[in-house]
Amino acid sequence: MALASMTGFARAPGESGVVRWTWELRSVNGKSLDLRIRIPTGLEALEPKIRERCSKVLRRGNISIGLSMQRDQAENQLQVNEAALESVLSAIKLLETRIPNVAPPTLDGILAQKGVFELKEQEDDEAAQQSLHSALLTSLDAALIDLVDMRHSEGAAIGKVVHQQIDTIASLTQAAEDLPARQPEAIKARLKKMVEELLDASETKLDPQRLHQEAVFLATKADIREELDRLHAHVNAVRELLDTGGAIGRRLDFLAQEFNREANTLCSKSNDVDLTAIGLDLKAVIDQMREQIQNLE
Repeated sequence: MALASMTGFARAPGESGVVRWTWELRSVNGKSLDLRIRIPTGLEALEPKIRERCSKVLRRGNISIGLSMQRDQAENQLQVNEAALESVLSAIKLLETRIPNVAPPTLDGILAQKGVFELKEQEDDEAAQQSLHSALLTSLDAALIDLVDMRHSEGAAIGKVVHQQIDTIASLTQAAEDLPARQPEAIKARLKKMVEELLDASETKLDPQRLHQEAVFLATKADIREELDRLHAHVNAVRELLDTGGAIGRRLDFLAQEFNREANTLCSKSNDVDLTAIGLDLKAVIDQMREQIQNLE
């Protein structure tokens, strides 16, 4: 499965009869799938179907879905408002009884009264409405295909960057593994020197048994074998996830946190300048990788 970014945009126009419309879809990063739908009044019945279609192809991201529509005004009908006409005629009769010999009103005068004529939009029958809904959803599907394609394209680019970063982490981990300062002879010599300096500086005689225990404790504390093993394991896990693809953003983000934890521990245990430098380089690359991973679905 391909990797997908959570960032994308798509637009899809369409028309059916006298109605024209445009879908606009915008996608940004999000912890889960959050759909924000804006559609014209009267189309509320479409919202569950819109959510269903989006949920089938998207797993994460804040998705804004907008629909703008226009209807051909030529289809509007001019018709007489019966209630308004009756009110005008009743007023004319009342005036005739109160003002004798008044000239009768003309038809033009009656029809010119406000509200007698009104422009009414043609109402679609049920079949026409169903046809419009079907065309709108087909157009939405086209917009979703474009959005998914864009997210996959950006996801592929992010995947290449993460591959390079995980290779760097693997190289730095191996460099820490191969440091001369980590060899048993080097560790033994360093501890021996520390003990000798401690004995020379002490004004009182130290208990050899206690001194031996402290030396063992220091050696154990300075050992980074477990951290290196976990770093190697995390590298393999990330590579497997990248090869698998799909919605792996959350799992990669968890592994990035684990990487950071091991790098911090490595730095805290370090008693060698070169190892500290490697630990700091690891932290820098891990932070960069996590920024990229947080864009993945």
